[in-house]
Amino acid sequence: MTKEISYGQEIFRKTIHLSSLWMVVSIAFFPKWFNIALFAFLLVSTILVEYGNHRKWRLFTLTYGSLFNRILREKETQEKFHLSGAPYVIAAALMVTIIFPKIIAMTALSVMLIGDTGAALVGRKLGKHKINLGTKSIEGSIAFWLFSTVVLLFFHFIYHQPPSFLLFGFAGITGATFAEIYENRIRLDDNFSIPLVVGLFLCLSVWL
Repeated sequence: MTKEISYGQEIFRKTIHLSSLWMVVSIAFFPKWFNIALFAFLLVSTILVEYGNHRKWRLFTLTYGSLFNRILREKETQEKFHLSGAPYVIAAALMVTIIFPKIIAMTALSVMLIGDTGAALVGRKLGKHKINLGTKSIEGSIAFWLFSTVVLLFFHFIYHQPPSFLLFGFAGITGATFAEIYENRIRLDDNFSIPLVVGLFLCLSVWL
């Protein structure tokens, strides 16, 4: 049977996940070149720290390991090295910063951070109807879509985006919902795939 972290540990994990919203703030207020350099540095550093913890290098097990080992998922603690969600979040921040205009990058990253948090917490607490071989729930997927919709509406009204922003945004978060559901089948971490899917759809509101 697959080991599952407790709901309290899930809350702690998602609190850390939500704290990554600082990257959205950074995209909003700092130059593109600065954010690219910052996110690239953090990505390399995080991968190095996680690898050091996996190899049980003392410095990393005393710091990263003592803080986060208890909230790692089973695949992240196996003998074979697996990255946690953190490097994928940072990689997503780096990619959306490079590829997309500022507002789209901010929206796409926020959808992933807030929508995924809602999906995980609602799915764990209320998820009774399992889908995709029991890895996800209908309730969690609905929560993802609803939380993502709130994010989309926020950026639409705060930044006075055109109606096409909403139209393609809704299409994007619907596509991202399926990317989140079938994460294990597409073999791409949803922390990385969701912002790219949403960002690409939102770009259609600019290109078309």
